[in-house]
Amino acid sequence: MLYAARGRSNARTARETGLHLDTVRTWRGRFAAGGLAALEDRKRSGRPPSFTPLQVAEAKALACQLPAETGVPLSRWSRPELAAELTARGIADTTSASTVRRWLREDALKPWQYRSWIFIRDPDFRTKAQRVLDLYARPYEGVPLGEDEYVISGDEKASIQARCRCRPTLAPGQARAMRVNHEYERGGALAYLAAYDVHHAKVFGRCEPKTGIVPFMNLVEQVMAQEPYASAQRVFWVVDNGSSHRGQRAIDRLASRFPNAVMIRTPLHASWTNQIEIFFSIVQRKVVSPNDFTDLTQVGDRLRAFEDRYDATAQPFQWKFTTSDLDDLLARLDRHTPTDRQEESSVALAA
Repeated sequence: MLYAARGRSNARTARETGLHLDTVRTWRGRFAAGGLAALEDRKRSGRPPSFTPLQVAEAKALACQLPAETGVPLSRWSRPELAAELTARGIADTTSASTVRRWLREDALKPWQYRSWIFIRDPDFRTKAQRVLDLYARPYEGVPLGEDEYVISGDEKASIQARCRCRPTLAPGQARAMRVNHEYERGGALAYLAAYDVHHAKVFGRCEPKTGIVPFMNLVEQVMAQEPYASAQRVFWVVDNGSSHRGQRAIDRLASRFPNAVMIRTPLHASWTNQIEIFFSIVQRKVVSPNDFTDLTQVGDRLRAFEDRYDATAQPFQWKFTTSDLDDLLARLDRHTPTDRQEESSVALAA
């Protein structure tokens, strides 16, 4: 109407306001016929709203509370439970789960989902994490790595079971997924130890009856006995804080056996900074699951064959998390750390 008062045509008004030409004609016609009062909303057809905005807001507020805090013996809310609780509290006479779903969807609320998180307890978290992240980017203590310096990421994947299914696994078919029988017989378990050359995408693996200092040193021996690592100036071993490579004794043990090897440990509760975990996730998806092996020999053969297959086409992981990202993450988490927990830990890390 203001555009019309300025003498604009319907076509120009529609173009400048982004409205359809018919919409502009309709509203100008209503104003011409009934004046300002004609611009008010007319009575709409259909049933009037059954719930007030206040009821909807109270339902969303309840969804944002832990059930235990409200005296309800539940670990988390579901849509039917929320609908029943709204009725029990007298917020609404009757509410369906589909109505609750529609309300929560407006604000992307999903109280039935949850994510775990931990407090960082390592006082040197940033220093240790930066050392690892810098090695991935190829500097160490501010000095770029040389051509004869390598970064190895190593760890153990414990207890890979051999589960022999009581019925043969069926191959997939048209409109049918692969079928694996639920019942199985246990054929034992083994530990899979692997080392990954971060910058050359080379995997070294071995199977052992269990994890421990001796199996881990066997893995180190397997890698360091080969070129170019045997004659390299330095080989950095990035490991977590597992019992087989924990403490100063583990550092001394590695250095005494291989003088050019340097052990670099990730911070506590930060195995996500160890690139070998990415390879283990690939092994879990492509080799281990679904678990259908006749015995441990078949498990070991499959793992070794997969190493050869992986090395044939592997490319280094595109690691994008840098020390700058680490600083941003720690600062953001520090702002959300409760003040009464800051003496226990400076930041909380989302997992």
